[in-house]
Formats: sequence, structure tokens, C-alpha cells
Amino acid sequence: MNAVLSAAEARRQRAELLHQISTASSVTEVFAVASRRLHELVPHDAAAWVTTDPATGFPSAPSLLDDFSGPMDVCTAHWHREWMEPDVNLFRRLARAERPAGALLATAVDPERSPRFRGFMQPLGFADDLRAVFRVGETPWAVTTLWRREGQPAFSATEAGLVADLSAPLGDAVRRLVREDLVRRDLEREGLGVNVTAGGERPGLFLFDARGRLVSVNEHAAAWLDELPRQELVPTQFGLQLPLWLLVTAVRARDSLAAGGDGLAQTRVRSRAGRWLVGHAAATRDAAGEPAGAAVTIEPASPALVAPIAVEAYGLTAREREITRQIARGAGTDEIATSLFLSPHTVRDHVKSILNKVGVSSRGEVVAALYTEQFEPAHFAGFDGTHTG
Repeated sequence: MNAVLSAAEARRQRAELLHQISTASSVTEVFAVASRRLHELVPHDAAAWVTTDPATGFPSAPSLLDDFSGPMDVCTAHWHREWMEPDVNLFRRLARAERPAGALLATAVDPERSPRFRGFMQPLGFADDLRAVFRVGETPWAVTTLWRREGQPAFSATEAGLVADLSAPLGDAVRRLVREDLVRRDLEREGLGVNVTAGGERPGLFLFDARGRLVSVNEHAAAWLDELPRQELVPTQFGLQLPLWLLVTAVRARDSLAAGGDGLAQTRVRSRAGRWLVGHAAATRDAAGEPAGAAVTIEPASPALVAPIAVEAYGLTAREREITRQIARGAGTDEIATSLFLSPHTVRDHVKSILNKVGVSSRGEVVAALYTEQFEPAHFAGFDGTHTG
């Protein structure tokens, strides 16, 4: 464990962190910079950095593990507990909390009562964790967990506060890169970038049993896996390596059915080539009516699924989102004003703000940028393996 930094050195490290993430070219680079700097600012033994679906907060890709070597089945169970068992500092609660970071030992009255502590941390030799959500407003773009091993001091309130203060700049860095990828995709569509087609458009299908083991795939599965970020991969008997988020999506569907829900789950993820894909999971029942497993399909995300992410990425307010939806339906200024009980002048001001944020000059271009141009049925595969956005 590193020595405590002086106040001046801590300020320097933080300033350097903020500078480097502001110029990072990928989400993975943001995570790597933040993890390296936080080793100095908030010493820890291991860390996990995970992109989240901004509309749901569920884990997505890319991700980064730093000095963590736990088995992937333990990681899957860890995410299962995140939704199914009560605990302190759950990510979905931190996302809405006044301070979006918290340490286990500082929050829990008795850590032994924490399912996360008993089932995940203790078996791996961790004594405390510090969790944080990186958000812009109330929208989560990524999460992290820092761990300290047994024999190390607990995370302090000061350290939790330091990480909490990084929530907005780190969240904004991830959002910026998503927004830049949306713009990059538009340029490629216009022939200004790399344009390479690859693979077919038929969905990839993955079938899992009740224990979460892959038991069957269709012939298109491998082609879709080739598009996905290559991090946190789990080997299978088929010779395929599955991303952890795909397994987690199957588990979420199974958990939903077991808890009396609809047995459905989905995760949106950015491919290595820059387009949005979606994993749809549906839990199944056996002949006795008991939860039996789950089927997951991977395919291009529809406009209805991706448009909310594009809107979040451009930082539109709630009112601007309403007006954007009206514009997409072809409504004019007067019609929008009437339906939203606004003056035409106010609507025009909102439209001007929308154009500025999206970086276009007409309402048609807004619709194209947010609802149309993200869904061209082409695969883009001209980037190197480190580009994940």
C-alpha cells in the first residue's frame, strides 16, 4: 500500500488525471488512466472498471480489470447479487445518491451481513471495497469498484469523497467518447472514413442451461462475437469465448423469471467497430414450470433502443428530448408549442439549443443524427482491436 500523499501531490495527481481523461481516445484509455492515478490517490489492491448502459445502468462494454484475477463464474454470481439481494452501496442506489460513492466498512453496520462481502469479497481475500458510479446528471455511464485486501486499512470517508468528486468528470469523459463515436459513424457513412463490411445480419443465438452454462449456439454466433470488445472473456466448451456482460444478461433474465417477473433482459453494447448491438435474453421453463435456462440473441440495436443513448450522449435536457421526439414525428413549431403548452418562441429557443448540442444546422439533421444514421445495416470493421469507444 502506497504512503499517504501530501496535499500538493494529491492535487497534482488529480489535475493530471483530469487532463489525461479529457484527451483520451477510448473508454478503455479513460479507465486505464483513472485506475493508474487512483493507485496513488486512493491506494488499492485491485479494481474493476465497467461501462454501463446509460439508460438502464446495467453492465456493458468495454471494461477493465486491474490486478483482479477472480474466476469469471464468481464475477457472474457477483452481478447476480447486485439485482437479487439487498446490500449496501448497490450501484443503482449510488447512481441516485447525493454522493455517488461509498465504502463497505464505512457504510455497513456489520459487513458479515453483506451478501457481497460473504459471497465475493471474503473468498477472494478482500476486506473492504469502495464503489462509485460515474454519472452526468442522473445518467450513469460507468462504474468502478476498488478493493483492499485483508490486513489493509479500511477506505476512509476522505477517500470516498475524492472518488465521488471524480464522478462527473469521468462520466463526462465516457459520454464524450460515445458522442464522438456517433459523429465518427456519421462520417463513415458519408464515405469520409473507413468503410468495410463484414458478416451477415442474422442474429447470433446462445442457449444457456439453468446453471448458466452455454449448451448450444447457432451458426451465426461466432461472427457476432468477433464484433464485440475482447475483455472479460469466459471460455466455453464450444471453443468460443463469451463476454461477461452476455452471461450477466442471461442470468438477469433467469433471475427475473424466478422472482415472478417477465423473464426478459437486454443489454446494449458498442461493438469494436463502433455500432450499437443489443443482447436480448429470454428465460425458459422446463416441463414442470420451473426456470430452466435462458436464450440470448445478439443483433443490431433498433432505433427505439439506441436513440435514448444518443440523446443522453448529446446532453439534451428532458424538455429538449420531448421536442426532439416531436421533431422526429414531423411536428412543426406551432404544433410542438401547442402539445407541450409552450410558446412558439420558447420552442424555437429549445430547437436552437438542440442544434448547437448535436452540432448540426437543421431539424432534419437532428433526426438523422439521433434517429436515422446510427442504424445503417452495415458492419464497420476498419478499426484496430484497441478501439472500443
